[in-house]
Amino acid sequence: MAKIEIPPYDRTVLVLQGGGALGSYQAGVFQGLSEAGVMPQMVAGISIGALNAAIIGGNPPAKRVQQLQKFWETICTPNRGWSLLPWLEDCHWNDNDYTRWGLGMLGGLSAIVDGQQGFFRPRFPGPTFIGDGRPDLASYYDTSDLKATLEKFCDFDLLNSDHCTMRVAVGAVNVRTGNFVYFDNKKEKLRAEHFMASGALPPAFAPVEIDGEFYWDGGIVSNTPLGYVLEQLPREDALIFQVDLWSARGKVPGNMLEVTDRAQEIRFSSRTRLVTSQWMQMQEMRRLVAEMLPHIPKEHEAEKWYKRAQKVANLSKNNVIHLIYRAKAHERQNKDYQFSLGTMRAHWQGGLVDIQQALTLPKLLELPDNEHGFVAHDVHRDEIEQVYDLDTSSLSSVKR
Repeated sequence: MAKIEIPPYDRTVLVLQGGGALGSYQAGVFQGLSEAGVMPQMVAGISIGALNAAIIGGNPPAKRVQQLQKFWETICTPNRGWSLLPWLEDCHWNDNDYTRWGLGMLGGLSAIVDGQQGFFRPRFPGPTFIGDGRPDLASYYDTSDLKATLEKFCDFDLLNSDHCTMRVAVGAVNVRTGNFVYFDNKKEKLRAEHFMASGALPPAFAPVEIDGEFYWDGGIVSNTPLGYVLEQLPREDALIFQVDLWSARGKVPGNMLEVTDRAQEIRFSSRTRLVTSQWMQMQEMRRLVAEMLPHIPKEHEAEKWYKRAQKVANLSKNNVIHLIYRAKAHERQNKDYQFSLGTMRAHWQGGLVDIQQALTLPKLLELPDNEHGFVAHDVHRDEIEQVYDLDTSSLSSVKR
């Protein structure tokens, strides 16, 4: 894809939701952005989105896509015993949906029984169900291999250096307090453990200890870091690419397998539109305060309420471009742990195609010119579904 020019935003941001094996879709989106010359200055992620963020932020621009590809090819290889699966996929993945369904089921079963290379493996002996045990062993799978994998594909010295041009933030949940926290390389030194903590989804994976506290997957509380990103950019014009792996909308299930699948989609879709709607309201109030301040008599400028109003006032503009992975007909409730090479490549290609098509629409990238100073584009839907009764003039959809 040819390089494109984007309007003069202060910052471009990539926001990556959690979603397990679906995360290669995000890698495809990043490849498309990179090929178009759109280079984010900040990437924030949850769970698998955090692992993608580590690879992106921990490499120089020229190596990011290559290292992402190597990372995904590593973790989508079975540990042992199912060596025929990659060969079968290469030979038969493109046959038809029934073949893809069968190969996908085998891939999911392989992940459950055998784990994934450089990522996780079944515990033996298994975890205890009663009594006092070690928190770092309280899971069905051991993710200790992931530390070496991250350190292989992510240069943490670069990520934490003053020369790093990429701000990286990942979310996790403190197991003891239940509080949601963000680890940010502009606020602290990040190690492999911070990213592992963001992806430690129980009961499959054990909590990760960091400085004496244990942390689980941030998706337990919120599966998108969009709110954190918006809070960090209060007075900057920002172009934000929000890449979700779960759809909030879907058909009403007609059988128990579909019930499991749909419940999972709703649980992890994390109401991205609710966040954008609430932020739009907040941004409108901040702009209103900024527009009113010049009309207040100067004798009030020393008063506390005036100084508080100055802190709230904000004329910045935010444009959120929202991409959502669309599950395929052959995918079922195991799609988030279907770590097979065929599905990985299909997800990756899907992300690449989606962002390439989105970037052909110049209007999508324009600075908002409405009263809110905020716009959210949905590149997948013909209409926007509002969670609350809000003014929708700043929300738009883009037909493909």
